[in-house]
Amino acid sequence: MFHVEAETASQPESWARAAAMAPGHTGNLPAPGERVAVIGCGTSLYMAQAYAGLREGSGRGETDAYAASEFPTHRAYDTVIALTRSGTTTEVLDLLGVLRGTTRTIAITADPRTPIITVADCTIVLEFADEQSVVQTRFATTALTLLRANLGLHTPQVEADARAALADPLPEELLTATQFTFLGANWTTGLANEAALKMREAARAWTESYPAMEYRHGPISISAPGTVTWMLGTASQGLAEQVRSTGALWIEGSLDPLAELVRVHRLTAALAKARGINPDQPRNLTRSVVLEDA
Repeated sequence: MFHVEAETASQPESWARAAAMAPGHTGNLPAPGERVAVIGCGTSLYMAQAYAGLREGSGRGETDAYAASEFPTHRAYDTVIALTRSGTTTEVLDLLGVLRGTTRTIAITADPRTPIITVADCTIVLEFADEQSVVQTRFATTALTLLRANLGLHTPQVEADARAALADPLPEELLTATQFTFLGANWTTGLANEAALKMREAARAWTESYPAMEYRHGPISISAPGTVTWMLGTASQGLAEQVRSTGALWIEGSLDPLAELVRVHRLTAALAKARGINPDQPRNLTRSVVLEDA
């Protein structure tokens, strides 16, 4: 078994632990009404997008998500949250250094022995969710669960749905598909972006992701027999019929969208193995991007 398979399978338990931690961090995480930005790189960026959608959509305050390298330092925020599994990513550390003393910063990380501890004003460590695989699964979804629980939007049903996602068989035609498109709406657009990234990283699959309503404005032209369009969340009326008319396989998850992402994690590992690829060690990638000083 590859590390990513074991780490994928452990997600329901990790989510339960994170949800139980959330009440103890009420004073650390943003208060309702604060203007918040969430930063990350790669997978962490897409979890930031999902949280931003959840927080603002639930009326807790303006919330933006940025790649750490693209953060607009001229904008004023009450709090900036950094999501970083390794705690060593150059862009994240550099930005927190710039913000130090002017904006309150919170880092959510898996490793308490890294430089992030010294540059963030507050650090929340999810060491139990750390991973051996280069590919992120468990840490990313566990960090999002902590934030989701802080908003009062996580329930034990989410964990039950994740267990169902681990148990239900994957459709056979997914392993022979030539192309995958993941769709989301509002907060689940970040999950769709993450699903596509995971498939590209670990299985070298041709994947794309879009907001669901944007899919009809051009990207649907790629849909054809042998392709898959997978909706994370609830699709708008008529979208399923349009996709099916192209001959593509349409999947609209019935589980919580975060649990649907667990299904994608399973598919990623299965597809990588079918192609003779090690999903723990994606080509050209490392656990953390650390840039040398110029």
